[in-house]
Amino acid sequence: MAEVQARLQALSEDFQKLQQELQEVVNARQRAASQKEENLGEFEKLEEDETIYKITGPVLLKQDKIEAESTVKGRLDFISGEISRLEDQITDLQDKLEKKKVEIIQLQSSAQAGAAPPGAAKGKEAA
Repeated sequence: MAEVQARLQALSEDFQKLQQELQEVVNARQRAASQKEENLGEFEKLEEDETIYKITGPVLLKQDKIEAESTVKGRLDFISGEISRLEDQITDLQDKLEKKKVEIIQLQSSAQAGAAPPGAAKGKEAA
């Protein structure tokens, strides 16, 4: 019985670690989505004749609008790729959590069946 308890404890710890990892990945995905919206919003607010500056070290340099748009587009593509990767990771972690949950439930069920009255357990073994 102590072996089952130790196994159940280990599974519960694994489950909690997976939950924590899932929460961290979900938070990272939210940050990436926020960055994407921020980048989109800033460029949508620009007027056609506004001057764009790029910070390079301690200096602000005037930048061509086409070059700035290209830079932001590249950043948005990168962020979109990161969001996609994080969503795949979230799906994978959710699958792992579900499998771990099933494993815990099965172990609990078998432990409860093992704790049944002695006559009931012997009847099952003989079958």
